[in-house]
Amino acid sequence: MPTVDGLLPVFAALGGIVLGLLLRQVVAAASIRTATSRAQGILEEARQQQIGMVIAAKGDIARLRAEADGVARNEREALAAESERVRLREIAHEERETFFVQREASIAERERASFEEAAVLAAAKASVTSRLAEVAGLDPEAARTEVLARITVDAESEAGRLQAALERRAEESAADRARDMILTAMQRVAADHSAEHAVTHIKLPSEEMKGRLIGREGRNIRAIEHATGVELLVDETPMQVTLSSFDPVRRQVARITIERLMQDGRIHPVRIEEIVQKVQGEVDQAALKNGEGAALEVGVTGIPTELLRILGRLEWRTSYGQNVLQHSVETAQVAGAIAGELGMDIRAAKVGGLLHDVGKALSHEIEGTHAAIGADLARRHGMPEAIVNAIAAHHQEVECTAREAPIVQVADAISAARPGARGDQAESHLRRLEDLQNIAMSFEGVEKVYAVQAGREVRILVRPEQVDDATARTIARDVVKRIEEQLSYPGQIRVTVIRETRAVDYAR
Repeated sequence: MPTVDGLLPVFAALGGIVLGLLLRQVVAAASIRTATSRAQGILEEARQQQIGMVIAAKGDIARLRAEADGVARNEREALAAESERVRLREIAHEERETFFVQREASIAERERASFEEAAVLAAAKASVTSRLAEVAGLDPEAARTEVLARITVDAESEAGRLQAALERRAEESAADRARDMILTAMQRVAADHSAEHAVTHIKLPSEEMKGRLIGREGRNIRAIEHATGVELLVDETPMQVTLSSFDPVRRQVARITIERLMQDGRIHPVRIEEIVQKVQGEVDQAALKNGEGAALEVGVTGIPTELLRILGRLEWRTSYGQNVLQHSVETAQVAGAIAGELGMDIRAAKVGGLLHDVGKALSHEIEGTHAAIGADLARRHGMPEAIVNAIAAHHQEVECTAREAPIVQVADAISAARPGARGDQAESHLRRLEDLQNIAMSFEGVEKVYAVQAGREVRILVRPEQVDDATARTIARDVVKRIEEQLSYPGQIRVTVIRETRAVDYAR
């Protein structure tokens, strides 16, 4: 009989077998559960994909349906618009047909009326001709000629009266329009005016300064007058001297020179010449600044610098007592206003008005009228021909070929004709002084000429290398003779010819 120890392995083997079977069943059950869960997940995923595909398909169907509806709607709208255009075209065609039918009927009616009127006139003409022939004993052809002659005379007379009436109305309308434009231009321009004179007064710090300006034996005052061309008048007026010259630019240079000498304290001929040269350069720069300011005030650009410099010198010139630069600015503004009213070139009118008197700045240096000198200046500096003609023609010395030229003429007359703008006596006096200088400058060998003492004396500086003492006396006599022949003046005029030789060297 087997023992317990012998049976233990058997039981152990049986237990292991049973345990293995149980484990296998547990593992199999777990595998089944896992497979079942995975299968359910796959089924759920497939179901979700199917639902998504159904939703996407529905979206595509809705989008395609919307697109189809849009295309159909556009086609319907296009068809409706085309139908409306066709309908409107048909209506317009019907209206045109109706218009042409009515027009043809109107033309036919007018033709019928014309035929009837012509028949009536022909009958009346034949009756009148026959009656005239019976009365006058003329044949029909002669009577017809007589009637036509009388009708022609009557028609010409009536046409003449009608033309005269139309011309009268046109002149009245043009005059009213011109007055309106000129008044508008004058109202739009309000320029200040200040009269200039031929003398400048300078206040002195003390009476002693008079003696210093005169200098030993008058050498300082002679140096000032020689360098500036201005007469320095020292009278009994306390603490004041007077500069006398018809050329305001010279007076400006002399005034600044004397003020600088009084500030510096060194008053002698060499110093006077140095300061005069320096001041002349400063006055030249001031002239450029004046010209640029005038152009800026008028509102024009593109004028050459040298023209602006010459224009600025008009700040110290007058015409009939009227400041020429202010007159030029005023003329430019009036010309621009008139050009604007007429719809013409405003800039060209303004530039022509601004530069119309620029020749006056050089009229004492160049032969010719200031209009011709100014036109030549503008042409040499490249200004347009329209502006050149406006300058040359503003005193009607040449024909107006530019449209702006008459405008500048009118603007110049408006500025000059303002009440109080000019004084004839001052201008005639200055013109006489200019004539004196021009006569003296016409002689060979003359370097500078100064008319002083209000035109009662002419000082002529000659070149010593060209004119000797005998020739200087001849020049004085010839100048006197020329003045007596060409000028009218009160009293007498003294002519002084100055021939001066200087020897200058430097110690180094």
